[in-house]
Parts: sequence; structure tokens; C-alpha cells
Amino acid sequence: MRKAFIVEGRAGRRPHGVRRASVVKKSTFVWAAGIALLATTGSSFAQQPAAPSTQSPATAQASPQAPTPQALPKTDAFPPVNPKNFTAASPTPETVNAFLKALWGYDENRVWSVAAVLATPAPGVSKVVVFVADKTQPGKGSQTVFFVTPDGKHAIADNVIDFGAKPYADTRALLQAKADGPAHGAKSKDLMLVEFADLQCPHCKEFQTTMDNLAQDFPQARIVFENYPITEIHPYAFRAAAEGECVRKAKGDDAFFTYASSVFELQEGLTAERVDATLTSAVTKAGGDPVAIAACAATPEIKAAVEAQKKLGEDIGVNETPMLVVNGHVLPVSQIPYEVLKRIVAYQAGQDGVIVHVQPTLSTLK
Repeated sequence: MRKAFIVEGRAGRRPHGVRRASVVKKSTFVWAAGIALLATTGSSFAQQPAAPSTQSPATAQASPQAPTPQALPKTDAFPPVNPKNFTAASPTPETVNAFLKALWGYDENRVWSVAAVLATPAPGVSKVVVFVADKTQPGKGSQTVFFVTPDGKHAIADNVIDFGAKPYADTRALLQAKADGPAHGAKSKDLMLVEFADLQCPHCKEFQTTMDNLAQDFPQARIVFENYPITEIHPYAFRAAAEGECVRKAKGDDAFFTYASSVFELQEGLTAERVDATLTSAVTKAGGDPVAIAACAATPEIKAAVEAQKKLGEDIGVNETPMLVVNGHVLPVSQIPYEVLKRIVAYQAGQDGVIVHVQPTLSTLK
């Protein structure tokens, strides 16, 4: 299904190395959306400084319908919409708006205008131009460009991404069916927060405070942990994940989270000289028998279980650790401030018909 390059670290630096897949088949909105989450007047789609050009192929069907005022609040940052810039039959401005609302709707200050949907020389491929602005910065704006494939299901920016009025629906359904890692919180899968993490990843360790805050702020959520060991840069991540699976098998999900918390706490001990003692300590704190757990971790069954969790992440486009998937919306959380992440979770829950009660004051990180 979907594959993308794997990065562990924060935006702009790769402190622990990079593994790139030989072929990028399909990615989620991780970069196109994730980096845009922090932007106030644009996104990480390719930026174009000039106004959209007009293409009028004889076979193109004009679609001059402008976005509705309700979807697009008026702003002086946008030039007037020119009907001549709508030369492609699809997608419609309404579909583009629904797509951008799914992506950006959590941000009440972000406004946009679909400036063009143009036919291109590639049959069925449309070029979409969107002007983006922020209500807090009147008079300023930027331009975002992406292409939509003939099937109307994919967009191309820096990568191939899901497109449509409900771009996260397929991934949400897949995770509801297959994300069966250790879990806590609500039993219902209506609001699922699925974390893909590497137990030897320093940023995953840091992110656990955020996960604790999300659990407190969203008691309606089912929180699932899926192992995603990046063994190319973390040689003991797979073993740690395997022993964690055995702790879970022997003692249950709560014991797994006790184990994982201990591994993160003792993470500097995941070295050739200290890994045995480190994992023994973590297993003991979780109530497990270190000898039995180590033997269990070496079995083909457990190894396959860890590989299956990582494969699930690859299939939905996970390309760094930690990654959080909010009802199918894959997010590069190392780049997102908590207060923004909290708004995204609440917004996505509302989009999917889940009632959440978010306090007006933001949670304070521990």
C-alpha cells in the first residue's frame, strides 16, 4: 500500500540518521499537512509566486463556481476569483473546500480561497491553486499548489497524498480493524489515537508526556500503542518491542505500559553492554519473569507480531517516530505544539460525530 521515507527526529534535522525507501508509492498528508499545521499564511505544498495561469483546452469543461462564503470567510488577502481559471471538470471547488476543511478546519484563523482548478496536458490530471491567509495577519497571504489525479482519490504535492471530502476515512477504518496493539482508555473505537513509536527513540520518550495529557484531556479516546522499531538506527528497538509483546501476552496491556514506561526511563541503557540489565529491570517492574520473557521474545510468533505492527504503520504512510494517527489523520507530532494537537483531536472527533468536552483552558504539560 503506502510507503514513504523514514525519519526519526524533528523538522529540519535528522539527529539519528535516515533510511529512504527505494520507491515512494503513496504517502499520507504527513508533510503536506504536518508542516502546514505550524504555518499561519501558507502550507508546505509547492509555493508559486505568480497568479495562476489560464489554460483552456478544447476538451476542458469550464467550472466557474466559486467557493461558498460560509466555507471561505472574506479577506482582503485574496484577489477576485476568475471563472476562466476553472477549466477542469474535476475536482469541483466544493470538493477542494471539503478536503481543505478536513485538513485545516481545526484552525479558526486560517482562511482560504480556491483560485483555480486547471486542466493540464496530462489527461485527467488537474492543477489546483489555493490562496491561504490568516485572520490575525490581514493583508497577507500565500499560494498553495497541488495536482489531483484522474480518479479523484489522490493529490500530488511533494508526495502522493489522499484526497477527497473524507481523506482520512480509509485509514481510520483500517486501523479500527487492525490496530490491535496494547491499549488503554475507552473501549469504543469511535475516537482512536494510535501511536506508532520506537522504544529506543529519544523523541518517542519525550512524547509520552503528550500522550499522558491526551489521555487526561480526552477520556473518550481509545489509545493504542503500535511498535515501529527502526532497527537501522536503533539496534535494540526490535528486541525491546518483542519483550514488550511478551510482557503483554503474559500480564496484560497495563503491564505492557508499565514496561514501556520503564524502557523509556532507562533508554540510555539500551547499549551492547547494558541492554540485558536494562530490559531485565523493565520486565521485572512490569511483574514479568525476565528469563521467560526473553525466551518468548525469541519465538517466531512474537517476532511476526512486531513485524505486523510495523507493517501496519508502513501501510498507512508512517515515516517517522513518533507518529500519532487521530481517527485516520496521520500526524508528525514532533512538529506540533500540544495546544494545536489538542485542537486537531477535538476537531477530528467532531468531524466523525464523536462528542468531546474540551476545557476552554489548555492543558499544562507536565
